[in-house]
Amino acid sequence: MTKYKYYFKKPRSEIVNDILLWLFIAGAISIAATSPYFGINAWRAFRKKKYPKRKFSDTFTRLQRKKVIIVEKRGHEVRVSLTPEGRKLAGYMQIDSLKIKRPAKWDKKWRLVLFDIAQLKSVHRNAFRTKLKELGFVLLQKSVWLHAFDCKDEIELLKDFFGLNNNEVCLITTETIPNEGKFKKYFAI
Repeated sequence: MTKYKYYFKKPRSEIVNDILLWLFIAGAISIAATSPYFGINAWRAFRKKKYPKRKFSDTFTRLQRKKVIIVEKRGHEVRVSLTPEGRKLAGYMQIDSLKIKRPAKWDKKWRLVLFDIAQLKSVHRNAFRTKLKELGFVLLQKSVWLHAFDCKDEIELLKDFFGLNNNEVCLITTETIPNEGKFKKYFAI
């Protein structure tokens, strides 16, 4: 995963992030127009971010050269899609910006994430643990993490991203936990 960090350390990372996420969401883009119109339409989509036109074009070219995106021209149609490497990068960027939303009112339920990831997947286990810490989870016991707010979607996304199954990661919702006062204080609820 560290080879993807290259894109995030450059000053152009925001535009790379936007282009890849746009392509990731769209899946594959097919536009029945000539090539110049594709560029104009893509530029209009990102103009709100106030990227210079040249920078936008250079970034697209760089992503193509790095084999992150594929641009195919068939007659008057231009198709832009992510390569498998590009999908990994876009997925990483989605995971990198993942956050658990704090609701206006707490539902008085605790979320426990239990995981038992094999030694053969130690890289996945360590990355999963690190991401739980970044999301604000608290270690309750070894491989048992606690959060006060709904995080089902976020945990499912992490499981998919790291290729983990229900036998390796489990999310449990409960109304009571030991030392509840300490954790209420931690989550400011």
